[in-house]
Amino acid sequence: MNRQFYGLQELADLALPGLASAKKNVWKKAQRQGWLSPNQKGITWRERQGRGGGIELAVSCLPRPAQLALAMREARAATKDNTPGKTEDFGELWQAYSQASAANKERAQMKLQAVTAIALLREGGTPVRQSLEMIAQETGRSVATLKRWRQQVHNVPRPHWLPCLLRVAGSGGVEAVCDADAFAFYVADYLRPEKPDHAACYRRLKAVAAVKGWVIPTAITLRRRLQREVPREVVLLRREGLDAAKRVVPVQERDRAVFHALEAVNADGHRWDVMVRWPDGTTSRPLMVAWQDLYSGMILGWAVDKTETTDVIQLSYGRMVERYGIPAHAYLDNGRAFASKRMTGGAKTRFRFKHKVGDPVGVMGLLGTEVHFVQPYSGQSKPIERAWRDFARDTAKHPAFAGAYTGNTTATKPSNYGEAAVPLSTFIEVVGQAIDEHNAREGRRSTVCGGVKSFRQVFEESCAVSPITKPTHAQRHLWLLAAENVAVNQREGSFRLFGARYAAAFLSQHLGSKVVVRFDPDNLAQAVHVYDLQGHHLGDAGLVSQIAFNSTTEARAHARRQKAHLKLVKSRARDFVEHTPAEIAAMLPSAPQQPHPESTVVRPLRPRALTVQKQNPTPFMEDEEADTRRDARIFHLLRAAQG
Repeated sequence: MNRQFYGLQELADLALPGLASAKKNVWKKAQRQGWLSPNQKGITWRERQGRGGGIELAVSCLPRPAQLALAMREARAATKDNTPGKTEDFGELWQAYSQASAANKERAQMKLQAVTAIALLREGGTPVRQSLEMIAQETGRSVATLKRWRQQVHNVPRPHWLPCLLRVAGSGGVEAVCDADAFAFYVADYLRPEKPDHAACYRRLKAVAAVKGWVIPTAITLRRRLQREVPREVVLLRREGLDAAKRVVPVQERDRAVFHALEAVNADGHRWDVMVRWPDGTTSRPLMVAWQDLYSGMILGWAVDKTETTDVIQLSYGRMVERYGIPAHAYLDNGRAFASKRMTGGAKTRFRFKHKVGDPVGVMGLLGTEVHFVQPYSGQSKPIERAWRDFARDTAKHPAFAGAYTGNTTATKPSNYGEAAVPLSTFIEVVGQAIDEHNAREGRRSTVCGGVKSFRQVFEESCAVSPITKPTHAQRHLWLLAAENVAVNQREGSFRLFGARYAAAFLSQHLGSKVVVRFDPDNLAQAVHVYDLQGHHLGDAGLVSQIAFNSTTEARAHARRQKAHLKLVKSRARDFVEHTPAEIAAMLPSAPQQPHPESTVVRPLRPRALTVQKQNPTPFMEDEEADTRRDARIFHLLRAAQG
């Protein structure tokens, strides 16, 4: 044992079996047993060093139950701190111990306590046989078992006994023989996307092995070897694909508490598993686009349409900005609608469609929202996908949607599939109530909610102390209306949009130019807002309606508008023209009279004699044709005479 002597008070405090729990009673027992006789000094007792004096009793003189209990207590204390740093000689043993199961480690701890107790008894002078019998009686193990455990740590430093006592499954066995080609065939057959089971792969291996002459073990041996040698990630990648392999990689935890309310948002589209009847009579599953605050998790704006278009994205974004304010950052996926030029044109991180010098700036860029494109279908990058799961699980199965619920897969179709289709107004009403409840539900377990508050509560608390950018009145139509790059007519101040014709006086200054038109897709009859490509507001253009060909009333109204417009133009022209043509002519300086140049060299004129030259007359065309016909007749007559 580490300690050979204990004080009387220490023995009393330990309450060992066979000894009293009071100091005076321990003293009386020592007197009765003769442990304190003068001739036993240094053997059964000794004087205590330090303050207070007194005596200490030897452990070897204590009753056997007390010695055993004291040895086991010291053994347990020794095993608690028996995990030293790994050395080079015992590194592999400690590596095996770290990879062992908890039950195996617990058994090794129990063995360590037993062999440590035996060693402590031996150090106290107890014979080996007696020490083994005492520990066997205490632990309920046989003496032979304790001998085997002691043999496992023979000549091993005590700090490294623990890994030596670890039971290694299958130790001493011989690995079953298997040809390398056979195992390679088995692994290649098993690691396929079709996910065949082990039994089918083993049957095919046996058929090939009979032809090739391969030596193969049993099916369970092959299966265990594959599980032991092939990493789990490789099995998932080959059998279930890249997404399955990604799921075993530790996820990255992102702290959204670094933001404040409305500093950053994320958006995504969700196809509902509910059949809806649209106002035009068609039925389909609607698509909803929603914007979520990253700090609080609150849904800020949403809109519904048949498909994920730029219009529904812009409308939902506008509802968020109109009600709460302009976010500084937006995290979106790089889909065709979200990355459209109308929404994110001019963004540096936009990697869809072509970048042109004349492209207009997108709505989000005009309002100062910085766009960040993230990986599609990534719940960590877009936390709103977590909300979609709640809506699909709860709201899509609302009683108001009975018969219209379709299930999220063909295998989950309800028995009443296709029996009904809810009106669009009913769908919007139920979804709106569900989103309100989603935002107001208390006890959210996010970091900022702390398991107590709701999304709305933390959003409103943060808004009260955070700088929120509100839109101006001039910015409001930027998100309510769509944008279209339109060319102004080269001859008049008008343009066409979706077959409708719009005109305005200011467009005469931009003939043939391209402009950006923002309009309400649900009401093309109202005036549209016209901007240049740099985002400057030029003015509003009104709809020019077609009139009946024989409508005199509309013709007179158009004539009056044209007359009023020309009158206005004439008035403005008078403001610009301050001088008449006569006044301009009078202001011009008179040109000085230039002197005529005089010639110094004179050449006399010598006229030629006027004579008539003889000219050959040009034959007429009719004479040439007559000569040709005559020669042809002579030629035929000569041929006839010769023949």
